[in-house]
Amino acid sequence: MAARSAEALLGFGFIGIMATLFLGFQWAPSVSIDAFESPAAQRIFYWHVPAAWAAFIAFGVLFLGSLMWFFKRSPLGWRLHVAGAEAGLACGLITVWSGCVWGAAEWGTPWDWTDVRLNTFGLLTLLALFLVLGRQSQPDGIETRDTFSTFGLYGFVLVPLTYIATRIWEIRHPGPVIGSGDGSGSLSGDMALVLLLGAISFTVFISGHILMSMRITGLEQRLEQVQHHIDGGK
Repeated sequence: MAARSAEALLGFGFIGIMATLFLGFQWAPSVSIDAFESPAAQRIFYWHVPAAWAAFIAFGVLFLGSLMWFFKRSPLGWRLHVAGAEAGLACGLITVWSGCVWGAAEWGTPWDWTDVRLNTFGLLTLLALFLVLGRQSQPDGIETRDTFSTFGLYGFVLVPLTYIATRIWEIRHPGPVIGSGDGSGSLSGDMALVLLLGAISFTVFISGHILMSMRITGLEQRLEQVQHHIDGGK
């Protein structure tokens, strides 16, 4: 039942994400020509912002799982840690890629090393990559899990820093499009509708991704237990 739920969430989320991309390019109203160097490139924002939102959810799951494992030695916590890292990497790469497309068209460069928000989010994605590759390359054990969960705990500091970065140091990356607090981040109705669809779709997709990852990790742990039992009986 859990596997079917995860598959259903992945399927519905994927359909919504594709619909968001289509509507963003074909239906949503265009932005002011005078406001952007490349108005057409702005349309990738309907993927970029929801992907970043989903990445923050994934990093929150990573933090919670790291906390549960490090202090409680909870097997559920470790599965959450693994799922959060994998989901954070997936959505983080989508965010970085779409941001580079926008930057190359609008700024003339895909990345600005002086922009705090770009760099902190890039570090978050690199952290997720390190945790995913590290887990695959290192033997599973208490010390390995402790090490990776420590990175998950301390790395979470980058999440609030990334969120507030443009409020403090707005260099190239624009400020918040919603929740700005001063009304400057408001969107027109059609644009907000497509953005909302994207946010819901990415949230549904990332939920299915996390559930599926947790199930796979649980099966891997059971397989290892059986293998240890067999080896111990020889």
